Amino acid sequence: MTSTDSRPARPFGAVGTAMVTPLTEDGHKVDLDAAQKLAVHITEHGNDAIVVSGTTGEAPTLTDVEKLELARAVRDAVGPEITVVAGVGTYDTAHSIDLAREHAKLGLDGLLIVTPYYSKPSQAGVIAHTTAIADSTDLPVMLYDIPGRSAIPLAYETLMRLGENPRIRAVKDAKADLHQASRIMSQTDLVYYSGEDGLNLPWLSIGASGIVSVVGQVAGEIEKEMIDAVDRSDLAAARAANLRLVPVVEAIMNHMPGAVAAKAALHLQGVLPHATMRGPHVAADTDQLRMLETALEAAGLI
Repeated sequence: MTSTDSRPARPFGAVGTAMVTPLTEDGHKVDLDAAQKLAVHITEHGNDAIVVSGTTGEAPTLTDVEKLELARAVRDAVGPEITVVAGVGTYDTAHSIDLAREHAKLGLDGLLIVTPYYSKPSQAGVIAHTTAIADSTDLPVMLYDIPGRSAIPLAYETLMRLGENPRIRAVKDAKADLHQASRIMSQTDLVYYSGEDGLNLPWLSIGASGIVSVVGQVAGEIEKEMIDAVDRSDLAAARAANLRLVPVVEAIMNHMPGAVAAKAALHLQGVLPHATMRGPHVAADTDQLRMLETALEAAGLI
């Protein structure tokens, strides 16, 4: 944390939320009206960026048409001043390219490309896959390094190669390798975003540009306080904001799937009309809801 003159570049905003996907109560359709209301709510409560069709958005359960309709609805709802990014990465290169090209027609600000999961390709395969998707449109790209779900991490050498592509601008990191990130940031123009809510402050302290958060749709104003404090080199204030977030992060991220917890929390806050999930997820049970409610109350969020 140095001076305000050394704030990192922020091609995808500073306070970003990986938005849940509201569904109709029977789960059969995406509730686009609720999605637009949620997107506006998020941006009115501290966030300047939204990622749709990510892990938290239950992307594997959405059809291509639903993904496009969701992205279009959110883009229309929040206007051009808010950064809107869509997840388009899958384990199929050709399918991912098709998704990227279709999303590029919607006036979005960027694409999120997750490391191809399930297939476990070599690092050479990851480079070829990611480059093909990135080069299929003119939109800036954020890589998503999440080996807990993809089964393979992005190696240092892979990130160095991908960082040479002018369209690939950022990495959302959910593998907690702050040392590797520091090396990459010191040797390339890639910027980093925290993809793990429990480590947001450590990431910011080493120069991450911002966060892409699950908790952000529930506690975005507190996260903005933390980032603003880091920007003005006020470590005490950043720590204080982080401590307020600890019980919320614990409840949302460590006791049930993040998508389940985030929808339940938004329902408890009165933001969503219900917390319906698509299988294989199931909604939070009574004990989980009680824990979430306690955490939100402790943080002053309900």
